[in-house]
Amino acid sequence: MKTDIDRKLRDFVGAKTAKTFSDVLGIETVGELLRHYPRRYLKKGELTPFDELEVGDQATVSGRVKKVTVRSLDSKQEIRPDEVNKYRRHKTITKVVVTDGRNDLELAFFNQPWLANKLTAGTAALFWGEVTMFRDIMQLKGPGTEILDEEDLSEEEIERRAKPFRPLYPASAKLPTATIERSIKIVLDNLGELDDPIPELILRKERLIGLREALQKVHLPETEKDWEVAQKRFRFEEALVMQTILAQRRAVTDALKAVPRVRSEGGLLVDFDARLPFKLTEGQAEVGEEIFADLARPHPMHRLLQGEVGSGKTVVALRAMLSVVDAGGQAVLLAPTEVLATQHHKTLTTMLGELAEQGMLGGAERATRVALLTGSLNAASRRTAMLDAASGSAGIVVGTHALLEDKVQFADLGLVVVDEQHRFGVEQRAALSQKSGDATPHVLVMTATPIPRTVAMTVFGDLAVSTLTELPAGRSPIKSSVVPAKEKPAWLARAWERVREEVEKGHQAYVVCPRIGDDVKNAADEEGEFAAGSEEEAESKGKPRPAISVLQVAEILDGILGDLRVEILHGRLPADEKDSVMTRFAAGEIDVLIATTVIEVGVDVPNASTMVVMDADRFGISQLHQLRGRVGRGKVPGLCLLVTHGWAGSKSYARLEAVAATTDGFELSRIDLETRREGDVLGVAQSGRRTSLKLLSVLRDEEIILTARHVANSLISVDAELAEYPVLRSFVRSALESEATDYLEKT
Repeated sequence: MKTDIDRKLRDFVGAKTAKTFSDVLGIETVGELLRHYPRRYLKKGELTPFDELEVGDQATVSGRVKKVTVRSLDSKQEIRPDEVNKYRRHKTITKVVVTDGRNDLELAFFNQPWLANKLTAGTAALFWGEVTMFRDIMQLKGPGTEILDEEDLSEEEIERRAKPFRPLYPASAKLPTATIERSIKIVLDNLGELDDPIPELILRKERLIGLREALQKVHLPETEKDWEVAQKRFRFEEALVMQTILAQRRAVTDALKAVPRVRSEGGLLVDFDARLPFKLTEGQAEVGEEIFADLARPHPMHRLLQGEVGSGKTVVALRAMLSVVDAGGQAVLLAPTEVLATQHHKTLTTMLGELAEQGMLGGAERATRVALLTGSLNAASRRTAMLDAASGSAGIVVGTHALLEDKVQFADLGLVVVDEQHRFGVEQRAALSQKSGDATPHVLVMTATPIPRTVAMTVFGDLAVSTLTELPAGRSPIKSSVVPAKEKPAWLARAWERVREEVEKGHQAYVVCPRIGDDVKNAADEEGEFAAGSEEEAESKGKPRPAISVLQVAEILDGILGDLRVEILHGRLPADEKDSVMTRFAAGEIDVLIATTVIEVGVDVPNASTMVVMDADRFGISQLHQLRGRVGRGKVPGLCLLVTHGWAGSKSYARLEAVAATTDGFELSRIDLETRREGDVLGVAQSGRRTSLKLLSVLRDEEIILTARHVANSLISVDAELAEYPVLRSFVRSALESEATDYLEKT
């Protein structure tokens, strides 16, 4: 099915202009151009002849510049045209006299001296603003202007340019908004038949306008309502295409066969629940029941489990794994790093105790084994772990990407638990799924990054979503403060005193840095001490101050906390050294651990009460929230100090204040989304191309996304291949083939 929407742009605007669109914006087809929506609309007054202007009107006039002068408001001196660039940062007034040949009109532009070189005598332009009188001279207040080329002076073109709502497009110097506007008008005037991806029945039910009318109104609006109803339609279209892709994926998953894993009345799960030293939260119990119901179905579970750091996701996941083991299957926990995999293995074996000691002296009568399989294991340990997995002796296997290797096999893989979903793609999940024979294993995805509901529906829309919002009893509150090291260096000194005080109380502390610093021989000598304000030296050379490093801070703290047990941890250390450091820190043999974000997820040391995050403005909001969750995990209140060299009032400082103001991860995730492009959040801008979300906002348009989800589910439930809706099917296929939907493949 090929219509005008698929045709090459050169067929309408010529090869030269089409090449410019391709080079500058990557636009090559008519459809791509028409989906290049205005970023905003310029609101003007009605085009009015000079002799009909009335004070108080919001008006637009067309005329030629008669005279232009620029004066300094400080010295009252007139500025010559060749000197205006020197006054760009000064207070100036640029007065422009415009004429229609019979009447004159005066305009005053404040602090825009460069206009004198654009609005030279004889220049034709449109001017708009509120009509006022000043000293008996008619003026336009707060004027706007658009210069006209000589070929734009026809009556028809002037009237078009002077419309009350003019679209302004994402543009560049090589491709100005006027060229884009002109090209879109040519296309719309010569466009043939259009097929609408939204079925007629849905258009009527949702009270949406059709494609042809929407394109006309979004690009050439006559009224404000025109572009509003057009944008609403296109937002729904974007949401419908996205939700249809996800609905198809859910349908495919639901059609797959899985071995039902029905919860046993007596088994490891019952024994584990009986030995728990705490009562499950209401949320943990409810989510557990949802998971058990999914596991009992003959189709594979695909569920996302999200919750705050410390909300008890691991307990929920372990209970799910035990129920599968009780049903005769095996469970895998896939972690993104060796440190986290090792931590998970230790956590699970500690929680299970004798229940994880099958065949061992002191093991429970009903027990299993928890195997660890990572790339750094020695040959003997690796061979044992692989044998336990293949024979079924290990009911639970914890590992990293090493689990994906072909030679790793399982006796009966029933459940795959993936920690930190965003670090794994579809291919990795599929590789594990293929190890379960003809049946597809159930999948439980965990993330500690709180996700607003609409984002979860968009990014993880092919997964059922469970959310833990409560914190288990015993978790201590965390207090966070911003430390402005540049403005108040004494506060940084006080931060190190607080670390010492906490250690003297028998507690431990983390110091987190943005980078390792092993790219130079002596980080402190190379960059200057953090507290010394090395950014001035760097900025004097035209460079931003380098981010503080682990090695640099280690040298600094050697002179401040040298009598304490201080060690470093980062990703480039040998695996056995990393394990040794974490084991000794967890055992209380290290007072202060200087680390990179390797400790961001999964590290659980209840005795750690304090965290100092250096150059905190170099981290994202969600990452800071994750890091902060490493303290306050025991009975001692947590303290997180966010150190920055930024100035109060800056955007980066405001972000840190937002983190310090709340421990609600869902609130922070919304703030994070509001301060960043949603395309980046959804992963669609990683290729450097345009985001697929042109008008749709996953935060603002929750109602539209919900409606589109319902419609997509209804369509797919009766016509999974969209045979009755070929245009929508074509749009879905195009979206899947586009780099712009890479984020769907990354989930």
